[in-house]
Amino acid sequence: MDSILAKTFRTDPKTFIAYSLEYISLAKEVDSIAWAAKKAMNLQHPLTNYNNDPGKAVTVLSNVISHKYKLKDSFLLGGLYLKRGRAHLRIDLKDAVEDFTLAIDNFGRKDSIHKADAYLFRGQAYSNQGKFIKASEDYNKAHSLFESLKDYEYMLLAQQGNITMYSMNGFYDKAKEERDSLVEKLKELELHQYLATLYYNQALDYKKMGEPSLELDYLLQAKQIFNDSLSDKVMYVAIHSSLVEYYSNKNDVDKAQKNMELIENVYATINGDLYTDLNYNNAKAIVLKNNGQFEEALKYAQKRLNNAKTFGIEEETMSSYLLLAEIYDEIDDFKNSYENKSAYITLKDSLYNAKSANAFAYYQTALEIEKKEKELVEKNTNIQLLEKDNDTFKKMVGFSSIAVLLGFILVILYRNQSHLKTNKVLQERFSQELLASQEVERKRISKDLHDGLGQQLLLIKNKIVEKGDSTTKQMVDAAIDEVRSISRDLHPFQLQEMGITKAIEFTLNQIDENTSLFISSDIDNIDNVFSKEGEINIYRIVQESLSNVLKHAKAEASKVSVKRFANNIIISIRDNGIGFDFAEEYQDVKSLGLKTLLERTKFLKGQMKVYSRKDSGTVLEFQFPVS
Repeated sequence: MDSILAKTFRTDPKTFIAYSLEYISLAKEVDSIAWAAKKAMNLQHPLTNYNNDPGKAVTVLSNVISHKYKLKDSFLLGGLYLKRGRAHLRIDLKDAVEDFTLAIDNFGRKDSIHKADAYLFRGQAYSNQGKFIKASEDYNKAHSLFESLKDYEYMLLAQQGNITMYSMNGFYDKAKEERDSLVEKLKELELHQYLATLYYNQALDYKKMGEPSLELDYLLQAKQIFNDSLSDKVMYVAIHSSLVEYYSNKNDVDKAQKNMELIENVYATINGDLYTDLNYNNAKAIVLKNNGQFEEALKYAQKRLNNAKTFGIEEETMSSYLLLAEIYDEIDDFKNSYENKSAYITLKDSLYNAKSANAFAYYQTALEIEKKEKELVEKNTNIQLLEKDNDTFKKMVGFSSIAVLLGFILVILYRNQSHLKTNKVLQERFSQELLASQEVERKRISKDLHDGLGQQLLLIKNKIVEKGDSTTKQMVDAAIDEVRSISRDLHPFQLQEMGITKAIEFTLNQIDENTSLFISSDIDNIDNVFSKEGEINIYRIVQESLSNVLKHAKAEASKVSVKRFANNIIISIRDNGIGFDFAEEYQDVKSLGLKTLLERTKFLKGQMKVYSRKDSGTVLEFQFPVS
């Protein structure tokens, strides 16, 4: 059986699968779980990709994993979970992530290359879920491990994973930026043989963007630097298949035919590669269609569709449906043409909706990154202050040990005091500039959400209304409301539309209507008292104060008062919650709420007072001068 499996591996998938299943069954009967594990791991790829039966692969691997207590080899333990995760990528991304995590946990030190694989595949799973931060972290870990092992090909795949994550979700400018950076790195390492893949992928991006001249430019660059070695023949077929399609779209039949001849010469030497079959069948169908051999073209187009479905590449599946629709249309088979065109449109809409959802996840990620950067700035500021305090202490100890230099010490201390005072002023200015830049970024992201994603959701809603799908319409309406809510929270557009007084009243009404907190108010008109920046800070002070009440106070009621006097404005926010220890809360490095309120108050040259005791409620009072 070993001899049969060795001869049929990669050449006869059907025989290989049948004998592998029998081998695993016999190995389990004689309690040889290690051999069963090895064969189950080898069986995953043909079951998933050739039989298009990832569920069967999961079942086989799970049966062996149930005997894992008999396995001592970390390579086998981690490998079983890694292979099951590969099968789950085609079924359930959540299960795939769990399996890759188990693989990482079970691989030992000697299995670094396989652990890197697990990080790479888990990054792909996270990327497909729209979890961009986690995906990027895993791609970077995989990249680092592959680089340390000098496995430059897979290092390229890891970095390419980040690029693909941007490309598949329509962020083509970001993908181009990252791809150019990788090209420069490969040139520095003199790994020119990998540049063809990057140029080819950039050409595919330009094809999606509707930039045919740039698509051709990068295809020709890929062709020019291409290495004709055995390992590169798969890419050779891919590049020339794209050139066949490009020249056919430009009605340059001669060049399309010449590229097809180049493919034919190489294809005969490649056996059993599904990706090569897909590209070959695509080019062959197009050339036959150009020559009017429509019946033959249909055969190859159908093969391409089957390849794409087996591979699980949705964009290739979509293109295959379109090609079939065009060929059927040429032979006046309008029924089949319509069916394939409908399948094309359905899949295209599905991909569009998926990209829209991922775009929304991307903007959520941007907000999370902004939050983390803010926390990082706070931590760095504290570290700098600690370092400065440490330097001051060392200076004081050193100079105090020499009594004869007492006068010089006093001078040094005076200069240090002035230096710290200057630093304090600079720190306050930095904090205020940070808050201002944060508002600018919030406004930008809010506008992108409202004008970009919001408009896309409205277009989707209109299509759904036309189809009469009321349930999906309600879901889209909820999504639109959520986007608008996030947009309003990010930037208070009502300030521009209603003025600061009405904006505050609007916010209080929103909280009163949508939360369990009862809010009463006594608000004087303070329009045109402050500058535009000042009004935004006043609005944020009220908004963030009430947010703290909702999150932490456990209050049932709150009262907001805005009183205008001759020389100042006094704002107070009172609640009947559990209260807190101000000194303890302010010293907590994780608590940014009070610090942010204080910085905003300083920006307006005001004063902030806090009256609070545990279990006795809280009063926040802000006084701002009026010029």
